[in-house]
Amino acid sequence: VGIGFLFAPMLHGAMKYAIGPRREIGVRTIFNVLGPLTNPAGASHQLIGVYSRALTPVIAEVLNSLGTERAMVVHGSDGLDEITVTGESFLSILVDGEVWSSKVSPEELGFELADPKDLLGGTAEENARITQDILSGREQGSKRDVTLLNAAAAIVVSAKAHNFEQGIEAAREALDSGAALRKLAMLKEASRS
Repeated sequence: VGIGFLFAPMLHGAMKYAIGPRREIGVRTIFNVLGPLTNPAGASHQLIGVYSRALTPVIAEVLNSLGTERAMVVHGSDGLDEITVTGESFLSILVDGEVWSSKVSPEELGFELADPKDLLGGTAEENARITQDILSGREQGSKRDVTLLNAAAAIVVSAKAHNFEQGIEAAREALDSGAALRKLAMLKEASRS
């Protein structure tokens, strides 16, 4: 179907030993970034969120040394390990062996500044409903906006768009046309077989 979920402990032998200690420690450590850095799929293009602004250039440089072609390592000023709509986001971008850092705000990209509480999720069932609402077009607020920004980043990293504006337009089209919702339905069906 062109999309999938890989549970690292099942596919990456070393990661299964890190999960227990990581949970026991209870705070963010290097274990939180080892998974993407040791990706068993050998991804040449990656969007990675990190828990600290200071890690964005470090992880981008590590990805460069590992042979990654294109990557964007992101951190939201609100502490999210993704691009946020509640303030600035810090990005370190790797393209063909060169790394540079930048920052972006939601307003620069045509989005309203959001309140962090507007991004809160809930239980697994509530989060599944939120996902369905975003993909079906019922959710038109901050949760959709943060989805568009992060999808745009992935589209830029994949080289399917040259900049955030083009990436946002492609992400918006995927949501508005129903293509993203259809892709989720295909993934659900494939996971049942």
